[in-house]
Amino acid sequence: MDTIFLTFSAGILAGAMNALAGGGSFVSLPALMMAGVPPVQANTSSTVALFPGGLASAWAYRDGLGPIGKVPMRALLGTTLAGGLLGALLLLHTSSHAFRFVLPWLLLAASLALAFGRRIGDALRTRCRIRAQAVLAIQFGLGVYGGYFGGAVGIMMLAVWGLLDRRDLKQLNAPRTLLVSAANTVAVLAFVLADAVHWPATLGMLAGALGGGYGGAWLGRRAPADVVRAVTLLATSCITLAFFAKTYAPVLLGR
Repeated sequence: MDTIFLTFSAGILAGAMNALAGGGSFVSLPALMMAGVPPVQANTSSTVALFPGGLASAWAYRDGLGPIGKVPMRALLGTTLAGGLLGALLLLHTSSHAFRFVLPWLLLAASLALAFGRRIGDALRTRCRIRAQAVLAIQFGLGVYGGYFGGAVGIMMLAVWGLLDRRDLKQLNAPRTLLVSAANTVAVLAFVLADAVHWPATLGMLAGALGGGYGGAWLGRRAPADVVRAVTLLATSCITLAFFAKTYAPVLLGR
């Protein structure tokens, strides 16, 4: 019962964070590890648990889909699916010991993207442009990252697309949600077929994430955006530092 309560509560918070500002995996992944799920399986289970909420968002945004600059959506979708599958397969072939040491750096990359991704994207938009082929190559890399871990991958996509497409970033939310869900879709299929999901913990978290996503959307329409962003960044930074300390402190101290 303690495990069910932990994963369900974490699902509520993770779903709300994803609806508000992103970063839900910062809560879901540590909670699953606290529940005794091995690191790699915790990551696969977190992806599965948060997947329906992201899919619902993609459906809600479906009317706003279109090309990114001159890059057709079909090309972006195919590239993202291929990258997501490769990332998922890489994760399935990563040992829990190795993933435990890589995880703090993945969390750090996601934290920096949450904190500075949009600012960097806006700054780059005013200074440079890139070709469509380069966008597809980078999109493949982001698909790999999304299938392997995926934290803040949507913000990374927006930062890259801003170098090719001059539309307001809000107008790019539809393709962002679709392509993040695409990477997660192939990853979820790979994880399920490989029997790499801890279902008891995942189902409880999934139920909580659905409720949290709805509540987060309701709260997001009422809470000040700056407050939401500040709380999210504080939480993700603290969790990242905690993982670095837990993983590398024993190594530095020779334990």
